[in-house]
Amino acid sequence: MIVEQYIHITPDIIILNGKPLNVAAKGEEMLKEIYRERIGNYPKFFKMDTLCKLGFIASELLLQQEGNRSFDEKGIVKPACGREDRAVFFFNRSGSICDDKDYQQTIASETDSFPSPSLFVYTLPNIVTGEIAIRNRYSGETGFYILPTRDDDLTRQVTADVFSDCSMQSALTGWLECEDRNCFEAEVSLIAARHISSVNQEHIDAKQMK
Repeated sequence: MIVEQYIHITPDIIILNGKPLNVAAKGEEMLKEIYRERIGNYPKFFKMDTLCKLGFIASELLLQQEGNRSFDEKGIVKPACGREDRAVFFFNRSGSICDDKDYQQTIASETDSFPSPSLFVYTLPNIVTGEIAIRNRYSGETGFYILPTRDDDLTRQVTADVFSDCSMQSALTGWLECEDRNCFEAEVSLIAARHISSVNQEHIDAKQMK
């Protein structure tokens, strides 16, 4: 496996492939600033919760480095640019706690309950992987794993398991934590698989050409 692109986002700074981006705002406002200045063609962004915004911004900045995308009028990648060989999976320890708390407030009172469907949607942390897959027309494996603590050995094992399917050639993956709107962290990579079977096939093809 080879890391092709890497991004680290906190409420104060964004580091893309080792270089800081120039941002003025902090917290969730920083994510909005980046969206307006560098993306701007997916209005659904403003309906997302903070965890989803975080994953969306991280993935967009990485994929812009990769290039090779064009979009339709709804801001979704055109069919010709979609991929079946890319997985999207993330890890964190708090799930969707930010929206869980907000949703709980809407149902806490027996006499004044006002459950919000728009909040309830985002009490599922895997919505972020779905949003990225929809935006980019990815039909590979998607998943969101909630761990008791950060465990790099386990995440490497999960990544290896994903790539054991030789149809998966790359993945957007990493740590995506959001405790509240101004306390979050993303460490996300775009990883390319290097399957043994592919390497062997290249060796065989090279020998046949001699």
